Amino acid sequence: MKKTKLLLTLLCAAGLFVGCNEDDNNGGGNGPSDSNFEQNFGSSVSRDFIGQVVDMGNQPVQGATVKIGSSTVQTDSNGMFFVNDASVKQKFAYVTVDKMGYFQGSRSLVPTSGKNSVKIMLVPNTPTATVSSGQTSEVTTDSGTKLLFDGSFEDENGNAYSGDVAVSVFHLKPSDVNISQLMPGMLYAERENGNEAALETFGMINVELRGSGGQKLQPAEGHPAGIEVAIDATQSGTAPATIPLWHFDAEKGWWKEDGVAIRQGNKYVGQASHFSWWNCDAPFPLVQLTITLTDADGNPIGHTGIGISFSGSNWPTMGYTNADGVVSGLVPSNETLTINVYNMCHQVVSTSTQGPFTSDSNIAITASGGSAQTALVQGTLLTCDGSNVTDGYVLMHFGGVYNFAEVTNGSFSFSALVCTPGQTFTLEGGDYDSLQQTDSITYTFTTPVTNVGNLQACNAIDEFISYQIDNQPTVMLIQEVSGSTAQGGLAVSGWNDGGTSNGESLHIWGNGVTAPGVYTTAQFALEGSLGYVTSGVTNDLVFTVTSVGAIGEYIDLTFSGTYEDFDGVTRTITGVAHAIRAN
Repeated sequence: MKKTKLLLTLLCAAGLFVGCNEDDNNGGGNGPSDSNFEQNFGSSVSRDFIGQVVDMGNQPVQGATVKIGSSTVQTDSNGMFFVNDASVKQKFAYVTVDKMGYFQGSRSLVPTSGKNSVKIMLVPNTPTATVSSGQTSEVTTDSGTKLLFDGSFEDENGNAYSGDVAVSVFHLKPSDVNISQLMPGMLYAERENGNEAALETFGMINVELRGSGGQKLQPAEGHPAGIEVAIDATQSGTAPATIPLWHFDAEKGWWKEDGVAIRQGNKYVGQASHFSWWNCDAPFPLVQLTITLTDADGNPIGHTGIGISFSGSNWPTMGYTNADGVVSGLVPSNETLTINVYNMCHQVVSTSTQGPFTSDSNIAITASGGSAQTALVQGTLLTCDGSNVTDGYVLMHFGGVYNFAEVTNGSFSFSALVCTPGQTFTLEGGDYDSLQQTDSITYTFTTPVTNVGNLQACNAIDEFISYQIDNQPTVMLIQEVSGSTAQGGLAVSGWNDGGTSNGESLHIWGNGVTAPGVYTTAQFALEGSLGYVTSGVTNDLVFTVTSVGAIGEYIDLTFSGTYEDFDGVTRTITGVAHAIRAN
């Protein structure tokens, strides 16, 4: 059989997903117990996690319940969550997400030291059809995947059920570009004999049955449901005549071999004694592969997509490096792997061939040259009173994709492969201690470093100017902040203490500037508590205007560089302004 597609799950970030709250503890046949299988995972360790939960439109899901080990937290308005010191295994961590109106989401991963980044995409749990007990029935999805019932159902206690049955079905195709984010756990499995296996999927389905009172149902014992899983067009020429069936144990977090499916034309036909996720997969022996991604100077590149395929696979699994540029996961042994590095526009910027590997391995990959342009985005997240945030995050939104970074004593940074310099992105920070957030502020990528200055997590503040001189305390101007493009150019002003002479102030003026762009002190001037700074031999400031909205919308700009103060001392300054345009 030609191995056309392996959907391994590169971990330490990666997408995620969906499952039922089904407690599937049978191991598929007479294989070893779960406790024996779990010996593969190593000893218990404490690991930290940061993540985001989104829907299928990539929009944040608020109020979802996230569980890792014995730790349970709720997502905030950005869909973000933190779990520190979670008790997991050295080689296996299992994250579940529950939210009313969605199938359960999950992700299994090989945790690393430092923050493990996780992104989970939830699937709406909407009934596909309603059938009745006592009658044979069929439920067919748009893809042609089909369920066949003989009319016998029971509740979770084994009691016979009579009445209408709401059937929810989600068919996940191997060609779905989001498959790595939508599937449950990872494609890691327990064979009937208790051996580990990596899986190559030929399609999976998630099914949930509910009675008229909302209770969960299953096909009655001895009355399995028929399942017909449509074979994806991309695999029609390579799908084998028979293939193992696997169900996902949502209590444990891995797949278990459970029967066989037979190919009949363009579909696989089998039976399911109960419902959770079911998968038609070819198994392979596996090893653990850890990848470290750096730029040409040896700096780690975090928050970057890594795709792995083998033997002509067209749809590689996508994983994402953590802040240290590391991603770790399970790959097939004895296979030559193609490893692609993707920029933020999901364009391949680096390709290499690695392996085959016969044992757990660590490799380093360098992404440099051509379109592999690395931008380091860095700044400081402050609390509402101006001190450094100690427990928080910063969320980057670019091109429909969210990335996130942890905050360490106020500092945060993203290293990312941008598409082209000059593209804009937004940042939004959150302070978990105060449960407050920043506004969403627009910036422009500049390479190699984009210094965004200070963000302040204070929900009540809609406008502000923030700047820092050398290593002095950050100045936050939050009173009487305003923006304008009248009188020949862009202007943003802010004061503390009501604009009196005793307070701090800053006026930023761009002569003739009315549009986004990168400008120098030849066009811009600063005036206020720091003195008057304009063009000159000793002043070397760059102003990046990211957004000039209509009246009532925001003006966003950043500035950084050096200038000479009152006493002739050269100072370094970084700052950001976020103000509503008044005229």
